[in-house]
Amino acid sequence: MPESYRVAILGATGAVGTELLELLENRNFPLSELKLLASPRSAGRTLPFKGEQLLVEPVGEGSFENVDIVLASAGGSTSKQWAHKAVAAGAVVIDNSSAFRMDSQVPLVVPEVNPEAAANHRGIIANPNCTTILMSVAVWPLHKVQPVQRIVAATYQSASGAGARAMEEMKEQAQAILDGKTPKTEIFPYPLAFNLFPHNSPLNDQGYCEEEMKMVNETRKIFGAPALRVSATCVRVPVLRAHSEAINLEFGQPFSVAKAREILSEAPGVELVEDWQANYFPMPFEATGRDDVLVGRIRQDISHPCGLELWLSGDQIRKGAALNAVQIAELLVAKNLLKPAVALGANS
Repeated sequence: MPESYRVAILGATGAVGTELLELLENRNFPLSELKLLASPRSAGRTLPFKGEQLLVEPVGEGSFENVDIVLASAGGSTSKQWAHKAVAAGAVVIDNSSAFRMDSQVPLVVPEVNPEAAANHRGIIANPNCTTILMSVAVWPLHKVQPVQRIVAATYQSASGAGARAMEEMKEQAQAILDGKTPKTEIFPYPLAFNLFPHNSPLNDQGYCEEEMKMVNETRKIFGAPALRVSATCVRVPVLRAHSEAINLEFGQPFSVAKAREILSEAPGVELVEDWQANYFPMPFEATGRDDVLVGRIRQDISHPCGLELWLSGDQIRKGAALNAVQIAELLVAKNLLKPAVALGANS
């Protein structure tokens, strides 16, 4: 394999796309060529990279020729349209959408949790949902020591989960409210500034929204535990770009709080943030722009002898999306896994 790689970012002008660009530069990913792709509407713009301005090209039939890795973050429909074509052209696609996450032939990877799954790719690797990534990084180190039997999660999800335009909408709404005007809603169904509401993804017959079921199903797949009991309540909150989560864990036997702190203080991708005297724990304000998931307020569940409670905050655009994708790309390069073990079937 070459020592440097030809990379394309699909969805380069979005919030995750621009973060991918920054991470590739800051982490010195071994690039020989970088191609920026977007819809015709966004094409023609330039984006900065290593002191230069790179032109954003419209994605098309020939966009993936001579490309080794595609970092895709342009939505599920776009991924479904172009991912297989990129694979056919010889690229490995790391996809940030929900398009392939539950496909049995597509690995769903969090490098701190299940890096070995990447070796089984057939040309496409899925990046999990942001809330799932953040929770997995925090829970997996404990699960390895003593298997978790049940997870109950409540999420506090920032505007960035709905994209750059949603972040701007929330800012505009806040200003409108402060000015005594009626806030406008285009991206969200309701005003998010000075407000919160249950996640606005579609509801199933059981009353769980799509976002909540992503946490259930993706966590089971990543952990390799199809029977793991998971329940989630996902909420949009007026925060710009870092998600927070309250996690309740139930084990088969008591799990010492001191042991949990010790494990998490050494866990990859985790920073333990706890000052009980100051009542100081992870906050989205401080998680923004950070690579690590901030975890703290670890305590015994007083309602269950085998229960633990923890609180986390993590940058949704960064570890919840772009960073995880770049880490997968770094894993592929480090382990010489770019060539798929088995070709991806056309009907997969």
